[in-house]
Amino acid sequence: MEHRLRTPLSSVEVLFLKAGDIVWLSGTIYTARDKAHAQLFRWKDLIPLEGAAIYHCGPLLRGGDVISAGPTTSGRMARYASQVVDLGVRAIIGKGGLPGAADYLRGRAVYLAYPGGCGASAAGQLRLKGSFLPELGMAESIWEMEAEELGPMVVAIDAHGRDLYAEVRARACGQLER
Repeated sequence: MEHRLRTPLSSVEVLFLKAGDIVWLSGTIYTARDKAHAQLFRWKDLIPLEGAAIYHCGPLLRGGDVISAGPTTSGRMARYASQVVDLGVRAIIGKGGLPGAADYLRGRAVYLAYPGGCGASAAGQLRLKGSFLPELGMAESIWEMEAEELGPMVVAIDAHGRDLYAEVRARACGQLER
């Protein structure tokens, strides 16, 4: 099933999504990588995270233009993900999954997989609005962007505990054991 959603996301919208669904997302999203995640709690009162979408991305910018905005590997941010969800974030976007996330996403948030290698495509769907933590540099700063139908993204971990990455790993391990 395909969904066109706008941030801030409600818990009802998140609970309606099922693993394997396709999502196109519009509205404000925030990019954040390793260093930004480590400092997000310092900024929780300045960035409206309730219902927000965090994109694991270090965009390439020139002037006020987004040149490339492909996803980065989410596994590096996994240690911060449960705390980010506690701050009200309802969608985490990235690539490669979030090992062990199904439990703390349950009933609260989803993980959306954006295709790796599609940075130029994503850039065409994003407009720069502002930034936080500019001292961290271009890749690590938190960038506030306006998305216009960012996608397609796959609901890889839904709010009901289904994790497509875990399912594929289990099937692959089962095949290897034969």
